[in-house]
Amino acid sequence: MALRKIMHIDEEKCIGCGLCTKGCAESAIKIVNGKAKLISENLCDGLGKCIGHCPMGAIEIIEREADVFDEEVAAKHLESLNKSQAPIGHNHGGGCPGSRAMAIQRNEAGGASSSISTGDIELKIKPQLSQWPVQLKLVPEKASYFDGKELLVTADCVPIAYPNYHLDLLKNRSVAIGCPKLDDVNFYIEKLTNIISYNDITGITVAHMEVPCCNGIVMAVNEAVRKAKKDIKVNKIKILINGEKES
Repeated sequence: MALRKIMHIDEEKCIGCGLCTKGCAESAIKIVNGKAKLISENLCDGLGKCIGHCPMGAIEIIEREADVFDEEVAAKHLESLNKSQAPIGHNHGGGCPGSRAMAIQRNEAGGASSSISTGDIELKIKPQLSQWPVQLKLVPEKASYFDGKELLVTADCVPIAYPNYHLDLLKNRSVAIGCPKLDDVNFYIEKLTNIISYNDITGITVAHMEVPCCNGIVMAVNEAVRKAKKDIKVNKIKILINGEKES
């Protein structure tokens, strides 16, 4: 053992998203029981490349007594993982399956629907979500489902308050959801800037609540478009607390 720099995970902050596993070149991090874990001290090089991938700030580099980093052991570890790698689409570093990017195919002739019946009247609404994940912290910066579509950036209260969210706002759009009051708006700006820069987005609609704190998500979108230096129109939609859309 030696006094050296090594990663430390704050389990109280960790949400188990698995993004840090993608930033670790040695695959020294694994999601165990919903939390990121360092599986072996001698696999951590202490360089901290995983830090920038954590949306919760749960990872830091500290100095303490630890097993020394063993490059040969790390290489053998990666080789063994490659040999036993899971089917394509699964991260061998143990990332959360819930954050794996995927497009959702919809059958126009049928598919799941929600129904409401009142006497002789029945209303059915087909779900319009065409991707996963949807949280701004978890969506990839580059994905095929962004290309050729308008991006809907939504404050997370909007789908709860606005009953016609799927048909009026979500249909034919990719989506990213977040809360500017509870999250770091600077992170939103950086993430949105990269999404706009790396993908062929045709436009942006930002849907926010009427409460003042929700203006932060509008500001984040505007600043991201400015930083990405793309000529993209931003359409702003305000939803009132009573569930109506401001005209």
